[in-house]
Amino acid sequence: MTFRPSYPDGAFGEYVFTADKKKIDLDYLYNLLCIPSRYSTGLPPERFSPVIENSLCFSVFYQGKQVGFSRVISDQSEFASLWDVFIDDEHRHKGVGKALLRYIFDHYQLRGIFRWFLMTEDAHGLYQKFEFKTEIYNPYIMMKVNVI
Repeated sequence: MTFRPSYPDGAFGEYVFTADKKKIDLDYLYNLLCIPSRYSTGLPPERFSPVIENSLCFSVFYQGKQVGFSRVISDQSEFASLWDVFIDDEHRHKGVGKALLRYIFDHYQLRGIFRWFLMTEDAHGLYQKFEFKTEIYNPYIMMKVNVI
């Protein structure tokens, strides 16, 4: 077994970012991912645990309450896929999403990734600030290639 150092929590004003899965509010996350809404088609409950267990997860807390989440699937070298980036409505347009992305991209297991992938319907402007480009063949897909 390889020892991996923990990734320290981050902060942005009163917001705290963490990659510690033990701190995830599972009820919050279940409602976010498994209950159909404008943000999710509804993940089947039996797939909830593997999604969390097999992803690098990043949570956002404000005054002790979880208000955001994202996760990354990666081989930690060539490819990473960003999923489920979410900030609660009342915390949007305050720079929290940008700060969360900076926290994610600075994670020691994700630095130097060659190709990033994500899908979005309406947040292209946010991801363009991080050098993501819209794919011509599908406007929902964005890619970022790091030339080292």
